[in-house]
Amino acid sequence: MSRSRAIIAGLSLMAALAQQARAEDFYKGKTISVVVGATPGGAFDIVARVLVRYLGKYIPGNPNVIVQNMPGAGSMTAVRYIASTAPKDGTVIGTFLPGIITQSLVTPEKVSIDFKDVAWIGVTSGDLSRICYGYGPKGVSSFGELMKLSQSRPFIMGTTGTGASNYINGMALKDVLGANIKVILGFPGSSEIRLAVERGELDGDCGGISSLPADWLPTKRIQPFVRFAEERGPGVPQEAVYIKSLTKTSDQSRFLDFLFGADKLGRPFIASKDIQVDRLALLRTGFNAAMKDPQLRVDLEKLSESVQPLTGEAADQIYQQMRTAPKDYIERSRKYYD
Repeated sequence: MSRSRAIIAGLSLMAALAQQARAEDFYKGKTISVVVGATPGGAFDIVARVLVRYLGKYIPGNPNVIVQNMPGAGSMTAVRYIASTAPKDGTVIGTFLPGIITQSLVTPEKVSIDFKDVAWIGVTSGDLSRICYGYGPKGVSSFGELMKLSQSRPFIMGTTGTGASNYINGMALKDVLGANIKVILGFPGSSEIRLAVERGELDGDCGGISSLPADWLPTKRIQPFVRFAEERGPGVPQEAVYIKSLTKTSDQSRFLDFLFGADKLGRPFIASKDIQVDRLALLRTGFNAAMKDPQLRVDLEKLSESVQPLTGEAADQIYQQMRTAPKDYIERSRKYYD
């Protein structure tokens, strides 16, 4: 009996090794396309272009790795391609704006993407740099000052529309914490919002540190007063208070966890869920190893990008937690996207 068991165990091991060898041989001479759901030159594109310089080095067979930009519909075009029509053999992965993760749970009729249809490869970093700020020497410089504003003189922000990250940030301050904020819709884009801030038409905005003009923070033209990640990212000043530290109830805190849960998946990389298990394992292992490469970390930090990687398994766990949020939180979030 023991001999039979030993033979079976030996055969199973040989089969597993053979399967692994075939998976490793697969990538030799192949090209992996990294589909970026954003235009060239933005933060997501830049992160992907840094990663592709290292990823192939850590995948057996050392495949060539290239970037393919596929902007559209807030990254939904790219995610739909990866989940449905892209090759499922492990030669196509992608990255996208994570706001659509929450949107897929809150307004699935609009997004028509189910993130159960993707496999998480890893995350280069959560979004650690989002802040809200006042502009100018007489602008709001602290959360306390924000809360003192009268109904007749609210803090005025601008946004492209509901569902935009800065809209959700501002409305969370208003609805959850009671800040007196007015958000004006209809701006064409972030450049126009920044110009309106500079002209004094808007009191400030919410956004990532890396997306701001380089001289605004060092010259104190802005005063960050709230941040949305517990850990301060590069360049985020200590004066920017963590939003959850301002909550007064556990319900407020848990609701914010759901509303900004996708921020923890700030720079995600995914593949189709139909990829073979062994090839997904190679991609995940390669990604994890690449994120430990000292030069990759230097390259990203030079671009003011945080390096706080998550494994694919950890990213999937965060998503599953978001999926199990109370229905009440989902309903309360709908107005931020409708």
